[in-house]
Amino acid sequence: MSETATTHATPAAGVRWTWDFGPDLSAADSAALLPLLAALAEHGTLGRAAATVGTSYRAAWGLLRRCEAGFGKSLVLKARGRGTLLSAFGEQLVELDNAARASLAETHAPWTTRLQETLFPAITPPPERLRIAASHDLALADWIENGRHVSVDLFWRGSEEALAALTRGECDVAGFHLPETWTPEQTTAWLGRWLKARQYVAFPAMRRQHGLLVATGNPFGVQSVADVARLGLRMVNRQRGSGTRSMIDQLLAANQLSAKEIPGYAHEEFTHDAVAATVASGQADVGFGIAAAAARYDLCFVALTWDRYYLALRTGIAHSPAVRHLLRRLQGNTFHQRLAAMAGYEALAGIEPLPWEQLLAAPA
Repeated sequence: MSETATTHATPAAGVRWTWDFGPDLSAADSAALLPLLAALAEHGTLGRAAATVGTSYRAAWGLLRRCEAGFGKSLVLKARGRGTLLSAFGEQLVELDNAARASLAETHAPWTTRLQETLFPAITPPPERLRIAASHDLALADWIENGRHVSVDLFWRGSEEALAALTRGECDVAGFHLPETWTPEQTTAWLGRWLKARQYVAFPAMRRQHGLLVATGNPFGVQSVADVARLGLRMVNRQRGSGTRSMIDQLLAANQLSAKEIPGYAHEEFTHDAVAATVASGQADVGFGIAAAAARYDLCFVALTWDRYYLALRTGIAHSPAVRHLLRRLQGNTFHQRLAAMAGYEALAGIEPLPWEQLLAAPA
């Protein structure tokens, strides 16, 4: 099956597909056959089927004969008093086409949406309820779960997975975080792997303090990742593709440490809560995460660095009612009070969607 994208100047533009039946049939015959067979299955007469697909009886009959010759099999049967019926082979082709189109329609729905947004930005309706794929965060989870008038569908992904989901059209908003120590060049190089210039905007939601999570009282006297390697402590890591995992790897590199020098480096968890719980249960000696996770599990926290948590979205919905409502809630007292009540969080002023390359190039 070959695929093509239509470019008609109508809101119905999208991804279309046609079958390629091989060198024995022309592209035109391959494209015309399945619609004719489907119409014939519905109407039962070749004359009505031909009219439905916009061709003549003679042309439709010629198409069937050419394709039957190419396949070496009958597509239709003439029955006295019953019109023209599909053969068993013809029915199989129609069933296969219907199943393939249903599957491909689901697969290509995000691409159809993006094409419509590109061609007809004023016509494509903005989402009424935002779908947010986001890197795990305790404050965001608490606010959405318990806050009033926060109407979104939230699912946790690593930063890289969330951004990839945004570009595929699988979500409306992606949550990700970046170290404040990164240069504009680093942020642009990393984020440019997913977000095209001028097609996406982003805004910062908050600052978060990251560091090492160790048992109450810090019994090993850990002060740095170098201590973790020197003392041979068991570490619990975050999953590949998460922003926190990237921060861990950068800290190891900055201290000239190899992952092989860290026992437990391959032990992965998917949330800050899970990392803290693993340390609190004694299954690991140290983890890396946000200060709020350490406080929640009564762990000792060794502060190392800060990051900024961002939300990215398509430019076409930046001023939609749903996005404006989300921005008002993030700027409101309730969200700021929740941040103030949690260890290691700071609210940020002036939250407005800006082209991501402009926003991230600004001084921290």
